[in-house]
Amino acid sequence: MMLHIPEVLSKDEVRALRARLDAGPWVDGRTTVGAQGGGVKRNRQIDEHSELGRELGEIVLAALKRSPLFFAAALPLRIVPPLFNAYEGGETYGFHVDGSVRNLPGGADKLRTDLSCTLFLCEPEDYDGGVLEVSDTYGVHEAKLPAGDLILYPSSSLHQVTPVTHGARVCSFFWLQSLVRDETQRRLLFELDATIIRLRTQLGDSAEVLGLTGHYHNLLRMWAEV
Repeated sequence: MMLHIPEVLSKDEVRALRARLDAGPWVDGRTTVGAQGGGVKRNRQIDEHSELGRELGEIVLAALKRSPLFFAAALPLRIVPPLFNAYEGGETYGFHVDGSVRNLPGGADKLRTDLSCTLFLCEPEDYDGGVLEVSDTYGVHEAKLPAGDLILYPSSSLHQVTPVTHGARVCSFFWLQSLVRDETQRRLLFELDATIIRLRTQLGDSAEVLGLTGHYHNLLRMWAEV
């Protein structure tokens, strides 16, 4: 499932974050990928070990906690601290699949990458190209979203960022391990949750709504890995 989550950050929050980000310590983006990714990746990233990167990552994590849509779709168990990248002057990241396991800070714990996230920190009209293309069995899906919006998609997907031919594309990106490993199960829970919310708006906490809520939690209890 590929999902657009609007307004994770407000426009004011994006401007404040960019004011600090644009002057930050940028390094070669290939520092965080393996040999396959390094062969097709040309961009820049904020040094993941920098104090600025950690502080701005905390701002993104706090914003995610305010988004019920993000939580309902992702059911996050653990999240890799957000990173930040920039593309300009023809920079690109060719088709690749994200690594299946990533180390968490400190090196003691690891995380299975179930879902990948890109949070856009610039407006679509600020740059040409730079489209996120995600390829799956249903074709190629494109994302180039307003500043503050996030795209969520399976980390197992083949995907790329097309060359930025004018302006600059600036984003935050990160991965997460979900409470529910299976993509189909996550999608079913997400759709059931959305149905419950709509019915509660119409019917209140009726017996039918309470029954469906019970089914949701029993399914989550059955499928969750904690």
